[in-house]
Amino acid sequence: MTYLRKILLGFGVVLLAVAVLLWFFPARWAVALIAPQLHGMQLQQVTGSVWQGNAGQWRDREGHDLGRVQWQLSRRALWGDVRLQIDIAGPQLDFSGNVRRISSDTYDWRNVRARVALGAPWQSWLTSIGTPRGEVQLSVDRALLQNGWPMDLQGTAHWRNATIQGANDEVALGDWQLQAQARDGWIKAQFRSYGDGPLRGHGHLQGNLLGWRLQATLQPHGPDRALRQLLHRWGTVGADSTVHVDRRGGLAI
Repeated sequence: MTYLRKILLGFGVVLLAVAVLLWFFPARWAVALIAPQLHGMQLQQVTGSVWQGNAGQWRDREGHDLGRVQWQLSRRALWGDVRLQIDIAGPQLDFSGNVRRISSDTYDWRNVRARVALGAPWQSWLTSIGTPRGEVQLSVDRALLQNGWPMDLQGTAHWRNATIQGANDEVALGDWQLQAQARDGWIKAQFRSYGDGPLRGHGHLQGNLLGWRLQATLQPHGPDRALRQLLHRWGTVGADSTVHVDRRGGLAI
């Protein structure tokens, strides 16, 4: 009995040590463990615990500085209920939001707020349409993502001082607002210009994983030749210089 009691006592001490370690698990250890899943991104100057910590510097795979990161992870994660609050503050990106993991491929984002200054080097994937510039402000009440695709979504976006930087010139587009909704994986978005900008118009976008369709009516104001040339590539020009856009991809919608 004495021998068994010693074994049980030793086992209890080990369990207590493991529990304490998990409760105060250093964030820098956690970052080292998940490094292979960061796809070349780096979290540096890491302090705090895995439950509440921060990284003084977040860099992408090319080494561009994206800002500093703070997070709070609920200890419910020990029982499989992963809930995370994250805040990012950087020169081209500000982001805050709460996320809960529903399953291995489904995440529920709430109260997301973001500011993105377009034209940063890490946004090079956008250059297929020219280089967008300006500032985008995003507000999402809820986004239920399954394999990265929004199954349920409610949000708005503002693109202020919008411009497209081409090979030879910069085309000003003004200020634009977008409202987006998604249900059962079907996305619908409405957008319009506001203010007294060089381009006025409105339109809507709809799509799912199988296809998409974009329809818009755009009216240039002023003598900007570069803007008119850009619009002519986007759609059909009417007698009053109004451009009617109707584009689609994938299966017909």
